[in-house]
Amino acid sequence: MLKGIAVGIGAILPGLSGGVLAVIFNVYDPLLKFLGNIRKNFMANVRYFIPIGIGGVVGVVVFSVFVEKAFGQYAAQFTCLFIGFVAGTFPSLFRTAGKEGRNTGDWSVLVISAIAIFLVMLMGSASLTQIEPSFLAWIFSGAMVGLGMIVPGMSPSNFLIYFGLYDKMAAGISAFDFSVIIPLAIGLVACVLLFAKLVNWLFGRYYSKMYHFILGMVVGSSVAIFPTTVFPSLTTEGLANSGLSFPMAIIFSIVMFILGTIFSFWFSRIEDKYSK
Repeated sequence: MLKGIAVGIGAILPGLSGGVLAVIFNVYDPLLKFLGNIRKNFMANVRYFIPIGIGGVVGVVVFSVFVEKAFGQYAAQFTCLFIGFVAGTFPSLFRTAGKEGRNTGDWSVLVISAIAIFLVMLMGSASLTQIEPSFLAWIFSGAMVGLGMIVPGMSPSNFLIYFGLYDKMAAGISAFDFSVIIPLAIGLVACVLLFAKLVNWLFGRYYSKMYHFILGMVVGSSVAIFPTTVFPSLTTEGLANSGLSFPMAIIFSIVMFILGTIFSFWFSRIEDKYSK
């Protein structure tokens, strides 16, 4: 259930994706295999994913309430905590990506995907486009969250912020507004079911390339969080919201990053130990 909570939080946390945390906590591969062939080991998979699913719902609902408060006041610091979660698991992800060996093509995929997602997120933050909330807009938002679950590195929350839907989505979920929740769920489930099989096939056929693509997306999106989310929170306006001085804000951010890195590195070592 704790894994599900983490993935649920990642699904709505600006700068991260549920898919990244699903990879980090070794949920991603089993989920894709299950969705790619639902009939195979159906009951065993259902028993495994029910607590993760419950945790995901809890993570989304609880964090929707939390995000409006903590991230409104300490956006830079809590974002650094989650960047630390990613940084601490990088050695494990790197080993997993190279399980079948590496070649020049794999390194090229990693570098190109990292640069591409970095530029997309950077350019997107500079040109916000507002979309009015509607049933179709919430289906679109749910589909974006679904893509973030099956394409690690894609941060649906960042795109929803660009479209002016993120804060309204978080408010709707925390208020249990079913005019928001139902179309979100429809879009999410439809997207996952439609694309999971394709992604599973790509992993089966191009394991090394796909994993290096994911690794590049993780690196690029994590680096892009600094200019798009962290640095804007350290401006005069952001510091006024947090009530912290600039030196204290920097120290707090570094401490949160270190804590996140240590925790996730420790957790990934445990995961590696028990997955062997």
